[in-house]
Amino acid sequence: MTCEHLQTLTTETIIPKANYPVFRCEECVKTNSRWVHLRICQECGKMLCCDSSPNQHASHHYQETGHPVISSAELGEQWLWCFTDQQAKNY
Repeated sequence: MTCEHLQTLTTETIIPKANYPVFRCEECVKTNSRWVHLRICQECGKMLCCDSSPNQHASHHYQETGHPVISSAELGEQWLWCFTDQQAKNY
């Protein structure tokens, strides 16, 4: 099964890490919480924490908004993840 959400994103349309002057989970900052790794929602551009983080804000964001694809915000990582289809893609 091919994921339509991942197929539509290209290196030209992926929201780049370079757009962010500061790397932080927008929601964790509000509650003075910690995060492990960061993800970028490819629909709205929010930077949120991963599922290894205590609050799992990226997953909660998907559940609340239906925005299916995130990218890793970690330096040296270039991958996407689709929550809807549970598939990954390197770019």
